[in-house]
This record gives sequence, C-alpha cells and structure tokens, in this order.
Amino acid sequence: MKRYRWLGLLLVLGLVAAACGRSDDNSGGTGGGGTATTTNSNAACDGVALQATDTGVTADTITIQVMADTGSPLAPGLFQGNVDAVKGFEKYINDNGGLGCRKLKVETWDSKLDPGEAKNGQINACQTALAMVGGNSLFNPDVTTMNTCADSKGAATGLANIAALANDINEQCSNNSFIIQGIAEDCPASGTPPTGKRTQTAFVGNVQYYQQNVEPNLVGLFLVPGDLPTTVQSATTNIAAQESQGVKWVGAYKVSGRDEQSAYTPRVQAVASGSANYVYDGSNDVAFIKMRAESKAQNLQGVKVWACSLACYTDKFKAAGSDVDGTYAWMQFIPFEEKGTNAELDNYLASVGTPDSFGAQAWMAAVLLQDAVNNIVQKDGPNAITRASLLSALNGINSFDAHGWMGAKDPKGGFSNCMVMLQVENGEFVRKFPADKGTLDCNAKYLTQVTIDPAVEAQKIQ
Repeated sequence: MKRYRWLGLLLVLGLVAAACGRSDDNSGGTGGGGTATTTNSNAACDGVALQATDTGVTADTITIQVMADTGSPLAPGLFQGNVDAVKGFEKYINDNGGLGCRKLKVETWDSKLDPGEAKNGQINACQTALAMVGGNSLFNPDVTTMNTCADSKGAATGLANIAALANDINEQCSNNSFIIQGIAEDCPASGTPPTGKRTQTAFVGNVQYYQQNVEPNLVGLFLVPGDLPTTVQSATTNIAAQESQGVKWVGAYKVSGRDEQSAYTPRVQAVASGSANYVYDGSNDVAFIKMRAESKAQNLQGVKVWACSLACYTDKFKAAGSDVDGTYAWMQFIPFEEKGTNAELDNYLASVGTPDSFGAQAWMAAVLLQDAVNNIVQKDGPNAITRASLLSALNGINSFDAHGWMGAKDPKGGFSNCMVMLQVENGEFVRKFPADKGTLDCNAKYLTQVTIDPAVEAQKIQ
C-alpha cells in the first residue's frame, strides 16, 4: 500500500470525514462551533497508580519537544510562532487537567535552517521526549534517528513526529511523520523517499477561484523560495499544478531572504515585458512585500491577481499598508479574525500573545497528539502511554480537522480539499469566499495530480 502525503501548504486534523459538510456533488462548507480540546476525565485518572512507562513519560509528566527554524541569521524568528504555540498549549493543557493524567512539559530546539541542527534536535528528542510535536524545520534530510530511536526498553521503535509542516521529502515520507500541512508526495509504505518522475498531488482551488471571479486567462510569474534545495523542489509541483489549470507562466524566479527590494527590479520587468496579469508568491511575506513595493515604485500596471498562500497571512504583511492592498491569501483553516466561531480557534487565540499562521498549525499538531493520547487512555489506561502505543494511535486517526478548525485530512499524508479565500483591504484580511464566517468551502475538484520529477524541474528555475 502507498501512503498519500501532501505538498507544503496547509492543515490537518479531525475525526469525521464529513467535517467539510460535503453535499452529494462533493462540495460544501465546514466550520462553526466545534468541540474544544478536551482534558482527561477524572474517571481515567482516579485511583490509578501512575508509572513511568517510556522515555518522556514519568509518573508525573509527559515531555514533548518542538523543533523549529527560529535562530537562523537568514530568517531570524522564522517559525517562532510554532514554539510559542506549543508552549501556549502546554499552559492551556496543564491549566485544564493535563495530558494522560500527567502534566505536559515542553522542550524546545532551534534547527536554524541547518540540517546538522535538525539532526541534533532529533537526537535530543530521542533522549528526553515521548514525541516531537508542532515542528517546522525546512531542511531536515536525515531522519534516521527519528525512525530508529530506541525506547526505554531498547527497541528501535522510533519517535513520533507530529509536525506542523515538513518540507524535506525524507521527513515527509518517514513512517513516523504525521503532518498538519499537506504534502505532494505519494510515499511508499516502506517510508523510502521516492525519486525520479512521479505523480504528485496539489491544491488548486485557489487558482479556480481567481479564474472564476477575477481573470479567466491567467498569465503569471511565480516567486520561488530559493534559499534551500528542498523549498525549490517543493515549489515545482505547485507551478506544474497551476499550469495544468490553464495558467501560462512568463517565468519562475528564485527569491532569497537576503534579497533587497532592488533585487525585485528584474522580476517586475519580467511581469511587464510578459504582459502578466498574475503574480503568485510561493515564498514568504517579506518577499511579497518587496515585490509589491518595487512594482509600485516602477508603476507596474496590468496585474489583476496578486496572490499568496498562508505565508502572507501575517501581521507584518498587513502592516505594509497600501503597497499590499488587494493581495489574495488562501488558507485551509478558519481565520483568526473570526474568533467565536470555533472553540479550538478560541483556545489558541487565548493562549498565545500574537497569533501566527504557522503557529496555528503547531497548535493543531499538539491537538492531534492530545487526541491520540486520549484514545490510548480511554482504551488501555494512562499507564499504556508509550512511544509504540502513540505511533499506533496516530496511525489509527485517518481524518483530523482540529475539532472543526481546519479542513479534514489524513495526518499521514495528502491534502484537505477545503479552503477559505481572504483579501487584504485597508490593512485587514477580509473574507471573500465562502461568505459565511466560521466556514470553509470543500470540494474534490480543488485537488489535482501532476506527473513530474521535482529535482529535474528545480534545475530549470532561474
């Protein structure tokens, strides 16, 4: 059997496949209400003599580790939101009964956009934690430790990696990875990363929205995150998928976290000379702020769709003011502006100082851990929590929607087929589609497949 995994962009979680509220034509909405994160019932804990059951599980505490790229000079604080979210989840859970009848303890590790530090983070987690949770390490190619880490009895059980996002194919295809944001790869059951030309899955509902509501004949330029080979390769699936929907590209250009605004001059000129009406940012918010500012400086005309992913759903992007007005941002969970429409969203907002798009996914990953642990406790009691039982419980969750906060997907891979479309208007993100707050639009047609060799395609990008 193959395990279907997803492309670098968006969410997870749930128990009910119908959480998207699909109608018979496979379209519909989801959201509204939802069940908040539940804590352990007294019945599961009372009268039980708690024991240390495995590395990271004592009679009193469960230790997890969140690893994220936060300290790289290339992008300082890049995924600090992941760390803040999991630390916030720690306080929230401990204030509301704990996890597995124990207090939750969170350790942190900075992977620094460095494969060596990502490896060291796995080693540290192997020595101290039940699982890695809420992580976001873009350059994580060696997952040997995560796959073979010995448990307290010496068995090479491995370590559950409940990641917010995994960009490296080795991490994506690990049988111990459970990922909130989707991935394109169709990973073999062996966990061995595939190579060569292969079929990949992508989300294209956003492109269909632009074509149906703004401009049917999209001619575009794609900004590729160019600092790491893994991010360049992941962009190739998105480029090919949009092309399969009728987008004609005038070019795809690598951008770097080191780029000054002047570096965007030739990219703006490429838009103008190619008569492009569409610019898609596959990189981050800073890149698109500079692209839009330089476009304004050059008085670029004719672009009807400025579009970005979850990466632009940030306070920094909003603060760029009129330069970024009109930018579309698509995402797969109910936005922060709609507090009160979903209980899990409200838990997150109440537990972190500043909400963050990637931090939201980290919270969802922590909820997935909590659901799996609760399933273990309900079935076999609080002294059954081990690395092996956690992996088994996670493999038993086939549809996860973070209690209605996000579009449902299989944590072991694939995509959610749900979305919400926002647009920046006067410094605020405004819902454009679907109309009703607290909902997502879900449709099987929003997913497509393309057959490419990402490594080969990456070599073609300037």
